[in-house]
Amino acid sequence: MEWIKLTVHTTTAGADPVSDLLIDCGAEGTMVEDRADIPDPSKPSGYWEIIDPKLIESLPEDVQVHCWLKADESLRGILQAIRTALPSLKEGNRDVGPLTIDSESVSDEDWSEVWKQYYKPFRAGKRLVVKPNWEEWDAQPGDLIIRMDPGMAFGSGTHETTGLCLELLEEAVHGGRVIDVGCGSGILAIGAALLGAEQVLAIDIDPDAVRVARENVENNGLADRIDVVHGNLLDSTDAVCDVCVANIIADVIIGFAKPLCAHIVPGGVFICSGIIREREEDVLLALTAAGYQVEEVRRRGEWVAIRSRRPA
Repeated sequence: MEWIKLTVHTTTAGADPVSDLLIDCGAEGTMVEDRADIPDPSKPSGYWEIIDPKLIESLPEDVQVHCWLKADESLRGILQAIRTALPSLKEGNRDVGPLTIDSESVSDEDWSEVWKQYYKPFRAGKRLVVKPNWEEWDAQPGDLIIRMDPGMAFGSGTHETTGLCLELLEEAVHGGRVIDVGCGSGILAIGAALLGAEQVLAIDIDPDAVRVARENVENNGLADRIDVVHGNLLDSTDAVCDVCVANIIADVIIGFAKPLCAHIVPGGVFICSGIIREREEDVLLALTAAGYQVEEVRRRGEWVAIRSRRPA
């Protein structure tokens, strides 16, 4: 089958909204090319990838979101929907770039493999290592290997927000129970279990994300400790945890910060990320208003992660 590869030119802040829009309009998958997602190998900062510096040089100067569309009778309608919807992303003067579109034809075997060249093993924190299934890794004593096949657009772990969450989890998890809200590929839930969590609930409203997460949990041999659930945490369960992690977006975190307290034990930790720097203060205000004690704010690139605690 022939496919059309569509490329939308945007910014770091616009990459996720563009990717979501493309999926909503019918794209079979997305891949983001953003230099900001790849740490500079010459400046180690505790979060690094085994990566050839030439790869950074090969990336485009702007941020590009690629998607793949079947070249069939549905193509015209999907293209029209994308072109109609893209301008709405500029509302509120958001810096989403030009949103110009390029397209090219690709063969069936190309699109599902090309993104893998950008996904290499990397270390998050001191012990956690994220390794795609098709890559080798020379494990060091104490390494905890997260074996990942992220699927398309559900989170490979290379984004700053995921790395920040894994680092904070490494410091916060000491047994006990963990809830991963908006689990995506399941990477944070798997990391928590490897770090010693006795019970992990991974939950997501996207059924495809739940499917991918379950596969990854099985591949890591952790199905006995990680329960992957489809649904909204606040509506689907009354489970409580010692550590809750949510790598979502600022608006969602702000909206559920207060009701989430009921799912965290007194003295428990709430780690949240997916927050762009411009929304950091909004999230901090919401956490404080909900009664959390903010303990740490970490920043990497344009992104922020926050560790807070429900008062004992």
